[in-house]
Amino acid sequence: MSAEARIDRIAVPDLAQRKGGEPIVCLTAYTTPIARLLDPHVDLLLVGDSLGMVLYGFESTLQVTLEMMIAHGAAVRRGSRRACLVVDLPFASYQESPAVAFRSAARVMAETGSSAVKLEGGVEMAETIAFLTRRGIPVMGHVGLTPQAVNGLRGYRARGRNPLEAKAIKADAAAVAEAGAFNIVLEGVVEPLAREIVASVSTPIIGIGASPACDGQVLVVDDMTGLFGEFKPKFVKRFAELGTEVGKAAAAYAAEVRARRFPAPEHLFGLGTNAKT
Repeated sequence: MSAEARIDRIAVPDLAQRKGGEPIVCLTAYTTPIARLLDPHVDLLLVGDSLGMVLYGFESTLQVTLEMMIAHGAAVRRGSRRACLVVDLPFASYQESPAVAFRSAARVMAETGSSAVKLEGGVEMAETIAFLTRRGIPVMGHVGLTPQAVNGLRGYRARGRNPLEAKAIKADAAAVAEAGAFNIVLEGVVEPLAREIVASVSTPIIGIGASPACDGQVLVVDDMTGLFGEFKPKFVKRFAELGTEVGKAAAAYAAEVRARRFPAPEHLFGLGTNAKT
């Protein structure tokens, strides 16, 4: 490969050093075509277990399997060249013990080519994060609103509104940082608390529904582009309405098929033509 053609992928140490610097740009991706479109513009592609809802129609992330994450992680890896690639560990693939988490994470990294894994949880997962990082598996943490624990959190609501909850989230962020996570996703946390957490830990914090003071931001690509219309969280900004455009395109296609206007002569192969004309 020529020097001009080679593109160095953003590495975990690069992102670990972005505290207080240029904000880290992160979006989720689940497929090769979407990864190709996003890759030139982001620092980090996250293959999130949110795919359970946006791709598979599940009510939560709890039904997502390790095999699903591996399949989609490998697809995103094939579609990206420069962004750091992180894959979520799904529910029940890491909580049992550090050893179980290692086996799951090792499979993900070996079978997808990802640079790191992400797991949810704070103080209770610090031992596991340290276990993984000591064995060469970079870990991105995730505290605050943790979707895999939604049944114990009374649904998808902002976290940190009362002093006890705020204290617990601060302790979670500190524990995950101390355990060696290179970045921490802080989700659904009230703004003053999120800003305080960003200032209190040396690990870069990537926000989603948190604070503009975070060291980076992440959104689910289907939310950001309007492809997922089941609901719109408060923290989502629609940068496009592709769902509406897809619906319009489907309606136009259906109308032309029913009226026998498609396919037209220019879409057909005639005798004596080759496959490209």
